[in-house]
Amino acid sequence: MEAIFLFTAIWLGILTSVSPCPLATNIAAVSFISRRITQRNTVFLSGILYTLGRSLTYIVLGVLIVKTLVDVPILSDFLQRYVNKILGIVLILVGMVLLDLLRIPLTIPSVSENVAKKLAEKGTFSSLPLGILFALAFCPVSAALFFGGLIPIAVKAKSGIGLPLIYGIGTGLPVLLFAFLAAAGSGYINNLYHRITRIEFYTKKITGIIFILVGIYYALAYIFEVI
Repeated sequence: MEAIFLFTAIWLGILTSVSPCPLATNIAAVSFISRRITQRNTVFLSGILYTLGRSLTYIVLGVLIVKTLVDVPILSDFLQRYVNKILGIVLILVGMVLLDLLRIPLTIPSVSENVAKKLAEKGTFSSLPLGILFALAFCPVSAALFFGGLIPIAVKAKSGIGLPLIYGIGTGLPVLLFAFLAAAGSGYINNLYHRITRIEFYTKKITGIIFILVGIYYALAYIFEVI
């Protein structure tokens, strides 16, 4: 697997995790987890299990989508012919979403606070299904990054497990950080949240520009064949 694919997968995961909607749900998850737990090591373990739950969700989705596209003869033949052309268009569209030039009319039911609280109250190992639930609560940006960014790259690399796993780990890194702070009894989580959201504004814009530039390159090379 090429290093560029691995780097892209973990970067997309990190970018997903620091986007306002997923970041808010991740902090909410840590709050639910740490509220009922007194042992510091257990809080950090809960953060690991939550990250594992998110990663497993993305792996299952990745395997189902990538394996279907790669193994079904008609779809596989279509992708072999047009994957680079499709990737160019998709990267441009995802870049436009990240730059707020295009909005996705996405309405997916979110995990209710009551469900999350009840699940978190069942103990440390409930962090695993909590991670699965929050991973399925896609926001427009996270949906664009996963389905529009990661999946086309995973299809091109024929990696239904590896890249979604790396992506899932990327989405869980801030959770582990917040869990560590909660376990250490730090009172700086709110300040860190605001700092990350400020950084996210710039990282999202930079990534959007890169996606559009790479998409234009793919379009010129494989659609218009001028380079």
